Amino acid sequence: MTTDQGKDAVPAPPTAANTQALGAIGRGVRGEPVPKKVVRSWAMWDWAMQPFNTVILTFVWVSLYLTSRQFLEPDVAASGQQADGSWLSCALADNMGTAYCQGLTDLAEWWGWANFAAGILILVLAPVLGQQADARGNKKKWLIGATIAIALIQFSLFFVEADPKYFWFGALAVAIGAVVSEIGGVSYNAMLSEVSTPANVGRISGLGWGLGYIGGILALVLCIPLIFGIGTDQALAFKLVAVVCAVWTILFAIPMFKNVPESPAYADAQRASFFGAYVVLAKDLGKLFKHNRSTFWFLLSAAVYRDGLAGVFAFGAILAAQGFGFSTIEVMIFGVAANLVAGVSTIFAGRIDDVIGPKRLIVATLVGLVLMTVAVFALRDLGTIVFWVCGLILCAFVGPAQAASRGLLTRVTPAGMQGEIFGLYATTGRVASFLSPLAWSLFLAAFGGIIYGVLGIGLVLLIGLIMLLFVRLPKHERLT
Repeated sequence: MTTDQGKDAVPAPPTAANTQALGAIGRGVRGEPVPKKVVRSWAMWDWAMQPFNTVILTFVWVSLYLTSRQFLEPDVAASGQQADGSWLSCALADNMGTAYCQGLTDLAEWWGWANFAAGILILVLAPVLGQQADARGNKKKWLIGATIAIALIQFSLFFVEADPKYFWFGALAVAIGAVVSEIGGVSYNAMLSEVSTPANVGRISGLGWGLGYIGGILALVLCIPLIFGIGTDQALAFKLVAVVCAVWTILFAIPMFKNVPESPAYADAQRASFFGAYVVLAKDLGKLFKHNRSTFWFLLSAAVYRDGLAGVFAFGAILAAQGFGFSTIEVMIFGVAANLVAGVSTIFAGRIDDVIGPKRLIVATLVGLVLMTVAVFALRDLGTIVFWVCGLILCAFVGPAQAASRGLLTRVTPAGMQGEIFGLYATTGRVASFLSPLAWSLFLAAFGGIIYGVLGIGLVLLIGLIMLLFVRLPKHERLT
């Protein structure tokens, strides 16, 4: 069935099951089918955000600049250079106690504490802001504000000099950017229910994730000639990278600004002051536990395994560089390959999601992730080929697990609570500075080698998998 919008419209959504979970999903604006242009514009926000997530947070700015020897005291940095011009490998036990390796460890630890602070802010802010977005009907305004703020933060990184005195400025700026990104993601994820139907929610969710990964590839490719043209030991290259990322974010967010309509307020969402929203939130959580317990328990299980998913990317570049001895260019090439594999697998998995159901897909990907973390550790003596193969397989599983989780939560979220529930979803998922970093650090401390950190991440994923197996979905979801 089509409307007079013809080719630009998707089929009218079927009536949702009477579960109080799907609610208004797929209603679009004023009950009309969602134009494809709106769906594509919504998905482009993932693309617009990828330079911050991929270049700044993961593969380039933090891992190759902020936590590098450029932020050590000059004499400490110089102590790490050997007679042949190469640098000490901090993966070797003999080098771990040197001033050079200890300095790099300190930088990584301090960056972890900045991430922890960001997680606490998200824990406090995201659910309440999501609840207010539902009640006031201003998800798009929050998303636009967050996008502009992230762009400005990326511009500010141009002023981070390669000097220990600037470390905390850079660390806090990026950490605040992560907070703003997740708050924006609350509204973005909540809007998924307004640009999809029960029949295509997995495919549209996968489209957003897939575009994000592919956007990350292009962003990394743009950075490679910039960094190596100026030189990896010169701060200017990384400062200019931050500016390029800021411009990208603004440019590719324009379709969302122009084409995606503002979300209407939910009639059953209670309006409250900022602090009063916490009271509303507590009551809603009580109702969620009482009437939609599957959603409640899914949030808990997802909190654990999504920390593990975040840990794969958060520590992957560090493991590659220090554990397996990847050079700067190898880390960046791996980043391109990782995003390509993750993007393609996510788009493909979105279609599998709509056929076999999101829970089965999540379970399958988590099993694969756990097996690959064990393989990376067990086969480490074979050299870099192990990380190339197993690391890319890990990336192939991460994207589908993320997209399927978002799709599953959309299916089981009670009507009128999309923003609030996705606020909790962002809260539990983003506090990667708690479970994954804790497991990573404890394994390093206990066993004394960076390669052991991958087992810590694998353990977090395994615990999340076990918890998910005990989540009982509503009957209509078990049949999909």
